[in-house]
Amino acid sequence: MKRQRRIAVINDMTGFGRCSIAASLPILSAMKIQCCPLPTAILSAHTGFPNFFLKDFTPYMKEYMEHWKFLDLEFDGIATGFLGSKEQISEVINFFQLFKTEKNLVLVDPVMGDYGRLYSSYTEEMCNEMKRLVPYADILTPNLTEACRLLDIPYDQADISSAGLLKICKALSDMGPGKIALTGLQSEGEITNFLYERGRTWRKVLVEKIGKDRSGTGDVFSSVLFGDMINGKDFFSAGKKAADFITKAIRFTIQLDTPENYGLCFEEFLTEL
Repeated sequence: MKRQRRIAVINDMTGFGRCSIAASLPILSAMKIQCCPLPTAILSAHTGFPNFFLKDFTPYMKEYMEHWKFLDLEFDGIATGFLGSKEQISEVINFFQLFKTEKNLVLVDPVMGDYGRLYSSYTEEMCNEMKRLVPYADILTPNLTEACRLLDIPYDQADISSAGLLKICKALSDMGPGKIALTGLQSEGEITNFLYERGRTWRKVLVEKIGKDRSGTGDVFSSVLFGDMINGKDFFSAGKKAADFITKAIRFTIQLDTPENYGLCFEEFLTEL
């Protein structure tokens, strides 16, 4: 039976703030891919707001995915994002064991922290548990903080020269994934995304650093990157498309004077994907 391409997205569902599933669903849909969300939590707004409603979905994840298995669903891709507990990491591994095949791709975004600091919900135990997901990934999209934590490298001692970044990516690739997008490296008014693919020459995608950091940028990057790859594009062109899309969305977002925690106003450009 013919069908559209289909991606399972395991992430939180946040009502306001343009992040997680709320970013992935419209982007993948615009790329003509069916997005099938498996929520890890339901939030009224993301945790960058002073207060928010949150409902942990962990107790329901097993039954949810088992019903998908009962329906005999197949996925061309599986993507994971923010996870709130070690129990959720175990549930994601269960999902991989149920649905990962030789024919589909898995993207793991090991969301743990930024600028050398872990997010408040992450403990050392959680970070160690996150390492369990890496061998299942075909594509890994950490920032430098997350890459260092996965490799147990002190953040302030990380070598961010091209040779140093290549060494980091090779070490991550040795854990399983053949493709690494080391994202959001900032220096001298530029943002670098370092793209490594096992057996090929690494590349950098450079874009201008515009304004302040905004919530959901990583979710937008990984969604465009993964969607393009599921549609048959190569890793490097998909990474460039994702970075260029974010740059365009940020410029427009700044023109609207949108608060940083409201995320990227990417809706304006979905028809270009």
